[in-house]
Amino acid sequence: MKIDINCDMGESFGAYKIGRDEEIMPYITSANIACGFHAGDPDVMKKTVHLAMEHNVKMGAHPGFQDLAGFGRRNMTLSPEEVYSLVVYQIGALQAFVSIEGTVLHHVKPHGALYNMAASDEAMASAIAKAVKDVDASLILYGLAGSKLIQAGQKAGLKTASEVFADRTYTREGMLTPRRLSNALIEDSEEAAAQVIRMAKEKKVRATDGIDVMIQADTVCIHGDGSHALSFARLIRTKLQGEGVEVRSIAREE
Repeated sequence: MKIDINCDMGESFGAYKIGRDEEIMPYITSANIACGFHAGDPDVMKKTVHLAMEHNVKMGAHPGFQDLAGFGRRNMTLSPEEVYSLVVYQIGALQAFVSIEGTVLHHVKPHGALYNMAASDEAMASAIAKAVKDVDASLILYGLAGSKLIQAGQKAGLKTASEVFADRTYTREGMLTPRRLSNALIEDSEEAAAQVIRMAKEKKVRATDGIDVMIQADTVCIHGDGSHALSFARLIRTKLQGEGVEVRSIAREE
């Protein structure tokens, strides 16, 4: 058994610091780096690339809606063509910083509302998958397990990584509980770690109504801006390894 631990990184703006990237980076295997639209800026992108390389963490583009004020978490109405261009633009921005360092991007994971909408919107999911493939067909597309985005990536011929969440609860349909609901977030580290271990080992998650749901867990997300991000990352990695689960990044050639 093996699983990747990913975290959203580089979501600061100059001197305005969000998250604890330097402390979290040693505990993860993949970093989703903000590309300037929902968060981040050129200097932060460059610094985050350097930080990931220092810790041998795989780097991925984390494109979102152009919505700094809403941190990319507000739904926007865009055509598939606009979504395509939005994603291509942001992948290209990060790709430039990565290329300068003599290395390559590993994956693409949409952010926030773009991610959530693509989980159920086939046209949006297909536009994202096409953008990723057109930029670099060897990139891995990260998406919510069981979602339209995973299906679109597979249909486009991309390697996909089905993502699960440590700090979020699930509905009986296998979707994330909407953030507007009071039971959407898990704030207890032990509870989060237990959920991840079960998803990794049994391929199951307990929904909010008590029903067990089958789920594919290739990679688990730690939200870097979360108040418990560091304790979650540290404990989840320790617990997984203690349960005999190998924590490693996803190889593109597998």
